[in-house]
This record gives sequence, C-alpha cells and structure tokens, in this order.
Amino acid sequence: MSAPEIIHRLVERFKRDHSGYISNHYNEAQLRQEFLDPFFEALGWDVANKKGFAMQYREVVHEDRVDIDGSKKAPDYAFRIGGVRKFFVEAKKPAENIETDARLAYQLRRYAWNAHLPLSILTDFEEFAVYDCRSRPDPKDSAATARIMMLGYEDYLEHWDEIVDIFSPDAIYQGAFDKFAADNTGKRGTIKVDDAFLADIESWRTLLARNIALRNPQVADERQLNYAVQMIIDRIIFLRICEDREIEPENQLLEIGGQKDIYALLKTLFQHADQRYNSGLFHFRKEKGQTSPADSLTPALAVDDKVLKEIIKDLYYPSPYIFKEIPVEILGQVYEQFLGKVIRLTPGHRAKVEEKLEVRKAGGVYYTPKYIVDYIVENTVGKLLEGRTPKEAAELRIVDPACGSGSFLLGAFQHLLRWHEDWYMAHDPASRSKGADAALVPTEDGGWRISTAEKKRILLNNIYGVDIDAQAVEVTKLSLLLKVLEGETGQLSLGFERVLPDLGVNIQCGNSLIGLDYYEGRQMGLFDEAEVYRINAFDWEAAFPAVFARGGFDAVIGNPPYVRQETLIDNKIYFGLNYEVYHGLADLYVYFIERGVTLLNDNGIFSYIVANKWLRTTYGKPLRVWLRKFGINEIIDFGDLHVFKNATTYPCIIVITKRDSEKTIKVTNVNTLQFNYLQNYIKENHFTIRVSQLDRSKWLLIQEGSFTLLDKINSSGISLSKYTKKSVYSGVKTVMSYIVV
Repeated sequence: MSAPEIIHRLVERFKRDHSGYISNHYNEAQLRQEFLDPFFEALGWDVANKKGFAMQYREVVHEDRVDIDGSKKAPDYAFRIGGVRKFFVEAKKPAENIETDARLAYQLRRYAWNAHLPLSILTDFEEFAVYDCRSRPDPKDSAATARIMMLGYEDYLEHWDEIVDIFSPDAIYQGAFDKFAADNTGKRGTIKVDDAFLADIESWRTLLARNIALRNPQVADERQLNYAVQMIIDRIIFLRICEDREIEPENQLLEIGGQKDIYALLKTLFQHADQRYNSGLFHFRKEKGQTSPADSLTPALAVDDKVLKEIIKDLYYPSPYIFKEIPVEILGQVYEQFLGKVIRLTPGHRAKVEEKLEVRKAGGVYYTPKYIVDYIVENTVGKLLEGRTPKEAAELRIVDPACGSGSFLLGAFQHLLRWHEDWYMAHDPASRSKGADAALVPTEDGGWRISTAEKKRILLNNIYGVDIDAQAVEVTKLSLLLKVLEGETGQLSLGFERVLPDLGVNIQCGNSLIGLDYYEGRQMGLFDEAEVYRINAFDWEAAFPAVFARGGFDAVIGNPPYVRQETLIDNKIYFGLNYEVYHGLADLYVYFIERGVTLLNDNGIFSYIVANKWLRTTYGKPLRVWLRKFGINEIIDFGDLHVFKNATTYPCIIVITKRDSEKTIKVTNVNTLQFNYLQNYIKENHFTIRVSQLDRSKWLLIQEGSFTLLDKINSSGISLSKYTKKSVYSGVKTVMSYIVV
C-alpha cells in the first residue's frame, strides 16, 4: 500500500519549512501535536483515545515527564494492545540530532530495557530510529549501538509499507511485530533486565552471606543465615522501588550509603517502614493482630559498611535500572531463579552459595510463561467472576498449593484488580470514590483507578498460597505487596492506617502434600529438628479454617514441581497410604493434582500445567482412573513443544471441576508456539471428544474419526506382546526431570 495522503502532507510540510522546524524555537510539544500524533494515527493507533477506552485499556498512553539525572522520568508515548505495553516512543524536538546523540538513545533504551520491551522508537519526525532494547544499556554506548532501523522523513513515503507491517496495531495482532523483533535479536552481549538483575542480587547475596557469617558467629543455623540475607535484600529492594515511585523520599538509600555505620541507619529506616507499611516485611516486635512472626534476628546483626555501600551503589545511576518500570512479574522471574540456590555454612563457619539439592537433581528451575498463567487464570478465576458483583466476588477463595515466587497468584490478583476496576467503571464510578474505604480514586487526567485500600481488601479476601520453601513464601509476599503499590505515586495516602496488609495468614509455609498424620504411630523423638523442617507437615484445615468452613477453595491453580519421588523413601510410603493416584514411579505433580482437586469446594474449578506423561504412561493410570470421577472440562496438550525455555519437559494444561463427570472434554493439541494469544489459538483449533473414548490403556487425545483407523490397525496388526513376555513401559528416557514453576 502507498503512504496515505496525511503522510504525504506531513512530509511536504516538514520539507517546505525545514529550517524553521529544526530551530530551537520549535519545541517538542508542538512536534508531537503537529507531526507525531497524526503520524501514529495514520498507522492505526487511537492516539487521542477517541474510542473512549478506560485508562487501563487505552491504546496510547502519554507519559508524564519529570527530569531526573538529566533524562526524562518516562517515555513520551507507550503503545499498548489490551492494556499490555508493546513499544515506547520517545519524542525529541527536531533541533536534537538523533543520529549521533548517544544520550538520547541511552535514555530510550534504558526505559524499554527495564520495561522488558524488545523494540522502541526514538524520533523527531525528521529522523525515525528503531532500537533493539533487549541488551543492557550503557551510558558509554554510541547512538548507533543496538539501532536496527534508521529513516529520514523523506524515506517515509517509500518505506511506509515496512513501517505499517511492523508497528501498526494489525501487525502486532498478526505477530509481525514479534517476528521482526525475533529476527533482529542482538546475538552478542544481549543481557535482559531479568538476567542482569539476577546476576546483581546473586552477587549481593554472596557478599552479605560471607560478611554476616564472618561477623556474626552466633548465627550458627543455615536457615537463619538464609533468612537474614534474603530479608535484608528484600527490604532494600522494596524501599528502592518505593523511591522510584515517589512513595519514599528520593535518594534516601543513596544518602545512607555515603555515611558511616550504614547498617544502623538502615535498621532505623526499616523500623520507620514498619510503622508506615505493616507488611510483615518490616516486623520487629510483637503486635496485637500481627500474624507474621517478629524478626528478632536481623536487628542484632553486624554488617560491614563496605558490603552495604556496594549493594546500594548498584541501585543508582549510572546503574541502568529504573525500578518503577520493571514489571513485578519480571522481578518474580528473577527471584524464582534466585531461590534455586541456598547458602551453606562450612565447618569453619564460612558461607558458601550452592545450588539446592532438589534443583540440582531436577536439572534447573524454569519459569512459567505468562501466556500459560493468563490462560489458566482466565479459565478459572475469570469463569468464577462471570455475572458476579464485587460483593459476591469478595467471597471467592483462590489458592496455589506450590506458589513459588507467586506467578500464578500475581496473575490471579491482577485479573481481580482489572475485573473490579471494569465493574466499578461501568456502575457509576463517581459514587465509588467517596468515603475512607473508597474503591476508586481520581487520576490527574480525569479518569479513575482502583484505590490502595481496595487492592488490600481484594488481596486479603481472595488470594492464598502455600509453599514448602520459606524463602519462596517471603518472595510471594513481596511480589504481591509490590503489586499493591504498582501504579501508586507520592500522592499515596499515608495516614494513621498503615499502607500494606499482613499476609501471614494468606501465604503460608508448609508441605502441601503431607499432613500432620505423617507422624501418627511414630515417636516424635526419632525426628530431629532438621528432619521435621524437611518434612514441614501442613494441616490445610487448621491453616485456613474459614475457607474449609465454606467447603474449600473456589479455584486451585498453579504449576507444581516436576520431581521424581524415588529418593523420598518415607514420603513415598506416605503417598502410597494416603493418595488414590499413587504409583511407585509417579512424579510429585500427580499427588499435587489429587491434593488440588480435593481442596476445591463443590462448585470450584481446578487448573494446573503439568507434564503430559500422565496421559500415556503406566504411572499415570491410577490418576486417569481417579479423574474419571470428576468433571474433566479441558485438556491442552503441548506435545513435544518446548514451552519451558531450555527444558525438555513437555506439558499439558488440565481444567477440572469437582462436580459429576462430564460426558465430553474440550481438547486442543497445540502444534506451534507461534501464536499471539493462547486463548485465540485454542478457540480456532480445539475439538471435542467423548469421555467414553478414553476407556483405553492410555488417553489418546484425537478426534473421534481417528479411532476407526486405530481400531483397524489393532484388529489386523500383531501386538509386540505376542513375541515377548515382558511389558514395555517406556522407550528412551530423559535422564533428568525438572522443577518448573
């Protein structure tokens, strides 16, 4: 297609008065109004929000701008699809030299890198520069570093098709934007924000662990050392993020880092934060109503200035991090990898960081892709919210029994926030903004957003989680608390009521698979403290009495660990006595499925992503038989696709209801990962099978007509069993399983 008339007119106008436009008298605001707004409207973007979308769904967000470190606080435009950022555009007045000014390129790349965006644009209309923003930006980089497209304004007419094919909304929907980004990935030196931040916090952990072990001989317990190191790191990161969001005073950590006796100053700051936030993250003394245990360990520690100075220095410019822009979900991915290692104490009381035994055996930790989380949440939490009011939604209870760093709980919480905001916006929003417990607060542009008080209420009412790893529990809490503060600014009300909720009841530490009956008939004296800690038996009904008084949870979601049970001898005996799906060769996820379904109330919905082996292997037979008692709504089989990066575990999604069994199952065999939205792919590619088709030695998820061919082969062929007395249970086996989170 040729360039539209408006682009011809813009190019001609700029050319006709070129000297005037490139003078210092012509400013950026004029450029945006006269050239850039119509340029992107010609690409199909609703720049002025003529469709009247609510703030969270606007296609183009015009960011506020505040000068910090000689650069802008936020990019000029954020282009979004369905409320999800796809790329930034940073505008400059034409007097600036985009082609050679490295400062301008660094500014754009820094924001996009932190926001985890692959591409973004720097333009003054005279020039149009596209940058690959996946590599870590450095102030020393040249303006050409990571630049993958450079056009002058007179090139727009000839290259209009190319621009449309990459940056129009239609191109994004059709996957062309993502393909262009993938084709132009920097092959060398690409360090994404999550990889860079992981490297940094792992470095901080090593520094702190060694120093605390050296300076504090009273810390003789490895669990105490791991707790102390993680809490100090978490507190510093939390406060630094709050600084960037203008909730905390600017540069307060940086100023402390330049003084003597830094840890004493940090403790004072942490205690002040306890009064301000009340989150459990900062909790140093017993209080009425506080469910998180008070931390008496970290205040008594000695930590050297040199270590803390180095950590704090890494959090400020010229560090590339803009913490306001890093999505909470990305921090969760970082922490999930961080939790794969643990601090050990040597006999000489030196700290050593090493990979956890279970992670080493499992071959790694792999984070659940966002599109999987979104699909599971939409088809559990989303279904439960249909036709409800906020008052009715407040009764829903959602749990992840193996919550890890909280990716599924974050997804569920985000879905609930958006649903509530949409509902309030459609039902007289002004009336929802009055009183101390107002659900909505006004925004500067005349719109509305959900209040902090309402976020707290939703979180405490609806979100629950359990994990056997105490560090994972703390990370989940941190992620959820940061989500509460996401989008907040210095305008956040900090009155007498403390800002954040105590999540000690909602997110708990324990072994979801093993109850207190594990100890029945055994002498407790035979179990040392380490063994009790390893088992970490958990009583679900005692932990969540109000939930089980109502019959159980409304939604159970997650991605349980994929770990073989051979080395867990005592656990294996317990599983055999307590789980109907038991098989001697089963992976732990099999027991998580049974546990998860039994946690549901009668109208609840269950959905996990698990390895798809249970559909066909011998060890999956008890599970297949057991599941027939329930409503198997949907199975999405990814076959042998690599859903988890660098892992050879092949998963499926299963959706189950506790009501009587269904007669049919919605099935999708996914044969490509080249889709924009899993929901749309399934809508176009699913089919239905009858449950009666599954009465075979393994579940074949094929359309009904295909069984005719199989029956013909079986009737005319000769089974291998005719020639061998031994059964063949499996073919080539992979050596390792994986912990997938």
